Amino acid sequence: MGKDLLYKDLAKYYDVIYYWKDYSKEAGLLVKLISKYKKSEGKELLEAGCGTGHHLQFLKDNFKCTGTDINQEMLNVAKKKNKDVTFRKADMIDMKLNKKFDVIISMFSSIGYVKTITNLKKTLQNFSGHLKSGGVLIIEPWFSQDQFTNSKTQLISYEDDKIKIARMSKSKRKGNISILDMDYLVSESGEDTKHFKDRHELGLFETEKTLELMESAGLKSRMLKNGFMKGRGVFIGVKE
Repeated sequence: MGKDLLYKDLAKYYDVIYYWKDYSKEAGLLVKLISKYKKSEGKELLEAGCGTGHHLQFLKDNFKCTGTDINQEMLNVAKKKNKDVTFRKADMIDMKLNKKFDVIISMFSSIGYVKTITNLKKTLQNFSGHLKSGGVLIIEPWFSQDQFTNSKTQLISYEDDKIKIARMSKSKRKGNISILDMDYLVSESGEDTKHFKDRHELGLFETEKTLELMESAGLKSRMLKNGFMKGRGVFIGVKE
């Protein structure tokens, strides 16, 4: 079984696997949140864990954008879609970009991949260190411990004239880690069907603990219940 293959070997299929995700609508909500909470004057925006850069496609007209991701394969896809955005390979836990931003966003629960409270603390402190005074941090979290559904099975599929993809995923919990095991069947025109087994491990962080760590990192913070995806909410932090 591979680990995080979705962001590596399967990166070229990522956007069709998540064909249902409305990035334009989410970017619109991001712009509204930034306008409401940002106190700094500039328009420098960083997306940490930017993936294939789909949110940045809808943000780059309003902001000067930078994207970071730990997986080069995802950055390769992002660069093709966003010729006018700066991309760097970096881990959000310990990235050192030698630059400060007016906005930092971390979307689609990518924060869950830091896995531990120790790493979450380091990541939030790192985000704060990369923010200008008055800058805003927006985090779309993974599920908290009491929200996570154990032993849940899901099937999603996508097809067009060139490719058909089916993904079966099953979730389980081990301590404060959620484990998602996924099986992919990928059939491209003129090629044999391929089978990939993938595993993702994400930390389950409590809302109050996350807010506490944000505050200790110098961010005036709150949790909004209505976020980008049902049940996940959104964290807002403003650099003091």
